[in-house]
Amino acid sequence: MRLRGKHIILGITGSIAAYKAAILVRLLVKEGAEVKVVMTPLAKEFITPLTLATLSKNPILVDFFNPENGDWNSHVDLGLWADLYLIAPASANTIAKMANGVADNLLLTTYLSAKCPVMVAPAMDLDMYNHPATQRNIKTIQAIGNIVIEAATGELASGLTGKGRMEEPEIILSSVINFFSKGSKFSNSTVLVTSGPTFEPIDPVRFIGNHSSGKMGSSIAESFAQQGARVIFVTGPAHFLPSHENIETISVRTAEEMYVETTKHFSSVDIAVMAAAVADYTPVSVSLSKMKRECDDISIKLKPTKDIAASLGKIKSENQLLVGFALETDKEFENAVKKIKNKNLDIIVLNSLNDQGAGFGHNTNKVTIINKNSKFLSVELKSKTEVANDIVEFIAEEFDRLRGKE
Repeated sequence: MRLRGKHIILGITGSIAAYKAAILVRLLVKEGAEVKVVMTPLAKEFITPLTLATLSKNPILVDFFNPENGDWNSHVDLGLWADLYLIAPASANTIAKMANGVADNLLLTTYLSAKCPVMVAPAMDLDMYNHPATQRNIKTIQAIGNIVIEAATGELASGLTGKGRMEEPEIILSSVINFFSKGSKFSNSTVLVTSGPTFEPIDPVRFIGNHSSGKMGSSIAESFAQQGARVIFVTGPAHFLPSHENIETISVRTAEEMYVETTKHFSSVDIAVMAAAVADYTPVSVSLSKMKRECDDISIKLKPTKDIAASLGKIKSENQLLVGFALETDKEFENAVKKIKNKNLDIIVLNSLNDQGAGFGHNTNKVTIINKNSKFLSVELKSKTEVANDIVEFIAEEFDRLRGKE
C-alpha cells in the first residue's frame, strides 16, 4: 500500500475519458490513499456520482452547497486537506480556465485555493490538443508549477487516431506513486543533463541534424528536479523543454557549443547525463551565403566533432557519476559495454533501433541500463516519462554506492 495515509482529491471534468476515473479511483484506494472526488456538472453526464462514491467510499462533491443536508462544500478546506490534487481527465475547457484563473465551479475554486501540488492529465480530441491556444494553456499551467501527465497517442472518441487520449489509469497511478516516493533524494546534488539534437551548419539555411525531439532528455531533467536536484539543462534545438523551477536551461545549436557549455559546468556537478544526440561530424567549412544549385553533384567535407562524453570521462573525479547514451543497430550490448570502458563512463543507457516504438520520434522508449560492472536493467516499452524515472532510479542506486565509498 504505497499511498497509505495520503489524501488525494480527484477532479473529473466533462470528457468521455471520465469513464477511466472509476478505474483510477479503485487503484488509488487499493494503494491506501483516501480519495475525495470533485466533479464538474458536465462530468456527471459521462459517469455517475454513485459509481465514484461507491469506489471512493466518500460523498461526491459537485456543487458549493448541498441542499439535501444543508452542508457547504468548502473549497478552502478541501485544498488544505489534500496532499495532491489530481485532475483526470482535464478537458481543454478546464485547462483554459486553470491557465486564466477562472473559478466558475467547485473543481476550479478548489484548484485556485489548493495548497498542495496539482497533477493534470489532459484528455481531448487531437485537433483540440494540438491547437496553439491549448498548447499555450498547458505550458502556462506547467510554468506555475502544475505537473502535466502528457496525453497519449491512440484511437480517440471521434474515431480519429492521434495525440489527446488521457493516459491509462495504471500510468497515472505510477506517476502519483513516483511523485510521493521521490521526496528529496537529490536535494543536495547538482545534475548536468544534455538533450536534443545538434545542428551543424552547411550555409545560412542548411544544416546537418537528426530526428531527436529532446523528449527523453527533458523527461530525465524533470525527474531529477522533482527529486530535489538542481539541474543544468544544456539543450540543442529541441521540441521538448522542461519547465521545473529547479532547472536552468542553456540553449545551444552546434556540437561545439554543447561541448563548451558542458565542459564549463562539469566541474561543479555531481552527476552528468549525456542524453543529447550530438552530431558525430560537422562541415570543415561553412558557406557565408546560401549555396546555389549550380551543378548536379556536390561534396561536403566533414570533420569529427569533439566526443563530449569521452572528454568529460578524462577529467571526471572519483566523486562524480558520468552517464552516457548509446544508440546501436547490431551487437548492441557488446558495443555499449565497450563505450563504458573507452569513455570512462559509470553507466550507459542503450537504445536499439531494432526495437519498435523506441528511440527518435516516439512517445515511448525501451532501453537497457548498464553499469561499469556490466550489471544491467532491461526496461520494457513504456512512456518516456516512465523510462526517465527508471533511469534516474538506477542512477540513484549507483550514486548511493559512490557516496558510500567517500
